[in-house]
Amino acid sequence: MTVSRTICIGFLAVITVGTLLLLLPFSVNDNALDWEHFIVALFTSTSAVCVTGHIVVDTGTYFSPFGQFVILALIQVGGLGYMTATTFLFLLIGRKFGLRDKLAVQQALDRDEIQGASQVIRSIIATTMIFEITGAFLLLPVFSPKYGLDHGLWLSLFHSVSAFNNAGFSLFADNLVGFQSSPLLNLVIPGLIIFGGIGYEVIFEMYLWLRVRFLRRPEQVILSLNFKVAVSTTLALLVLGAIAFFLVELRNPNTIGVVDFPTKLMVAWFQAVTPRTAGFNTIDIGKMTTAGLFITIALMFIGGSPGGTAGGIKTTTLRVLTSCTKAILRGREEVTLYERQVPLSLILKAVGVAVGSFGTVIAMTILISLSDPEVNFIQILFEVVSAFATVGLSTGITAELTVFAKLVLVATMYIGRVGVLLLIAALVGDPKPSFIHYPEENLLVG
Repeated sequence: MTVSRTICIGFLAVITVGTLLLLLPFSVNDNALDWEHFIVALFTSTSAVCVTGHIVVDTGTYFSPFGQFVILALIQVGGLGYMTATTFLFLLIGRKFGLRDKLAVQQALDRDEIQGASQVIRSIIATTMIFEITGAFLLLPVFSPKYGLDHGLWLSLFHSVSAFNNAGFSLFADNLVGFQSSPLLNLVIPGLIIFGGIGYEVIFEMYLWLRVRFLRRPEQVILSLNFKVAVSTTLALLVLGAIAFFLVELRNPNTIGVVDFPTKLMVAWFQAVTPRTAGFNTIDIGKMTTAGLFITIALMFIGGSPGGTAGGIKTTTLRVLTSCTKAILRGREEVTLYERQVPLSLILKAVGVAVGSFGTVIAMTILISLSDPEVNFIQILFEVVSAFATVGLSTGITAELTVFAKLVLVATMYIGRVGVLLLIAALVGDPKPSFIHYPEENLLVG
């Protein structure tokens, strides 16, 4: 079995196990086991493993504490990735790390080399635990005064794990709308989302750079091109997204039009961060303006950065494609970023990711439009992009869709999590280099 098939089947296996666990009578608060409950279990398990956050029921009331714990475990496994979680278990039980395992981790984490794979896994687990535990303690003052220490601690842990893994699951019926004016929550949740979605490699490089800079160590840290592109693009999208959202929703009485100015700024900041595949919301998404919805769709489609818990086409793909356009406009035959030439193989991969992603979104939007023709098009497109980019934001139509449409969203979430190119490789076989070169010939483009 190829590495790509191992990863894809692994995710399917985790989704299946999660579905079976959520089907248990004590996973829900009412013990009704019917066809509708099966769809709910399948949809919720897929959404958790794919760290999407799409829901068809209220997680906090529909599922029992055991069911909520299962969802949290699925989020953790899905955020780490099937191969990362599996490899960590192998390391715990002392199993030897073979060449095939290293190749699988290399492909799952999109690394250039296979050396030191076990050390990378340990570092990822340690980083995840540090951020999630820190986030839980920082959120405790937000939840414990209202819900008590015990339940407040559970709420803090659940939302911290959900945020760092860019899942967007919440135990509140209105997500985080009730905390839109909390400065601490508006700092902690977005912070976890940003660090979870920016990629582990970027976090490691940032740590090494800060250690050298503040501890005045003699060694020198040279920041990689991936770090520069991921950080600069992320910052640009956050700033531009917050400004754009603030301007288009400023006079909307259903979102930020009636709140005070500091809350306006916090909501605009929060909603600029969450489309980066997190899925939390502090306003009613269904009451946003059409312009606000479309801006959110664009941010969701771009997503986060490679190597993290985020989905979308990724920030690096966006920069490579925009740099290609820039090179064409300047009449250059090389694509450069920060005085570094981008390899042709990466350009082709970026094009493949973009085309495959566009094709998936178009196909799934058509299918749901045929299944639910009475639903507004912008809402369907929003739902599909949210599922594909593993965001989880919704205009509120998910629960009302037909069973067929929900299954389409399940497939969309799965494709978005494993990746279009990886799924194609799993279906048709891993790509093989060709040693045949054909003569060039021009054609009209554009």
